[in-house]
Amino acid sequence: MDLTFEKAGKESEYKAIYDHNLDAFTDTPDFKWNLSEIKKEVKDGWKLFSVRAGSDIISAVFIKKDKDALLSKNTAIKMSYQGSGFSHQIKEFIEKTAIELKVNSIYHYCRIDNFRMYSLNESHGYKKTATKLDDGQIVEWKKNI
Repeated sequence: MDLTFEKAGKESEYKAIYDHNLDAFTDTPDFKWNLSEIKKEVKDGWKLFSVRAGSDIISAVFIKKDKDALLSKNTAIKMSYQGSGFSHQIKEFIEKTAIELKVNSIYHYCRIDNFRMYSLNESHGYKKTATKLDDGQIVEWKKNI
């Protein structure tokens, strides 16, 4: 099954993504999953995309263009959809977006203890940088395009 990515542009769409994923992402360590944090991220220039498998939202992706780079982060995939290759499709969406925006590199941010994301990033050619955010809890990964 191929995923679809839908950009959220209105507060009602942010709320729909939040409400649909509340139970799945409340405890996700990579992102503070509450409506005020989502609105803050969007206000700070991040674009929010819902990731759908059929009609079910299974994840959320945040991207932001910064000069000649694309910044990215995403929530975990709902447990019932994990192991289906959807993480690779999310990476491919981020990389395709970077090419369309004609940036030179992609930066991806994840928690320091998210070893599944480490493996995924490495398999897509990302390299961990020395940069850490949020008191050392968030790790930065880079891929040149």
